[in-house]
Amino acid sequence: MSIRKPAVAGKFYPAESDEIIKLLNLIQNSENKQINSRLSENKIIGGIVPHAAYMYSGYQAIHFFEILKQSLQKFDTFIIVNPNHTGFGAEISTDINTFWETPFGTVEIDSELSGLLKFSSSKEAHQYEHSGEIMVPFLQHFLSYKFYILPITMSVQNYETAQLIASRIYFAAKKIKRKICLIASTDFSHFIEPQYGKIQDEKVINNILKFECEELFKTVKNNHISMCGYGPVAVLCEYSKYVSDNYKIKLLRYGNSGEVSKSDKVVNYASFLVYE
Repeated sequence: MSIRKPAVAGKFYPAESDEIIKLLNLIQNSENKQINSRLSENKIIGGIVPHAAYMYSGYQAIHFFEILKQSLQKFDTFIIVNPNHTGFGAEISTDINTFWETPFGTVEIDSELSGLLKFSSSKEAHQYEHSGEIMVPFLQHFLSYKFYILPITMSVQNYETAQLIASRIYFAAKKIKRKICLIASTDFSHFIEPQYGKIQDEKVINNILKFECEELFKTVKNNHISMCGYGPVAVLCEYSKYVSDNYKIKLLRYGNSGEVSKSDKVVNYASFLVYE
């Protein structure tokens, strides 16, 4: 048995569980009136969630996790697809560890499902990567039942890779009858003037809302948009097409770091729910 220790506890979120709870309660109290609880009545496929420090992106992320909590669905495994910021590992990497640890305790990796995906496994790809880890304390805090996680990092983000990951997830989960929820981890425009960043982000958000997976890559490239997890978003879009003929998506909350700490250059965040 091997355990991945948290890499960004005390940096991106508090190092103590009671401090995480205090921070998330504070954020939730400010967002409760805006959370669309009616969406929890739908069958959830997955979501797009930001991965910055909780004090900045938690205001967007909490919308997805509260809807997930209110849903009557229970998932066996949460697959977290995230960009690779560190450069370690293969183009697509699962983790070799058995558990991930956070201040809330440990969560087991779905090793059976991971094995069926047949991607490279790498300790290094996940060891210092924050964009997958950020999701785990949220899940532990909001959900009261046992679940597995399966983190997947993408160091190469293109349409073909997104298609490959989506198809393997779908057929592997179907084979062993796993009920999964797929979380695509991304922030949007980085360190940019707020109004210009919003204009840039609207271009990719338009692709996302129309499930234009292949077009998303062209929009990011042609407009030089500094969105870090467009590959994981495309995985979710492609996966949704496998699991449902009636998939829908809803933008839950959009904002930026300047709402918390005033600045001329901000990072933008958005959360979405994919459902049927």
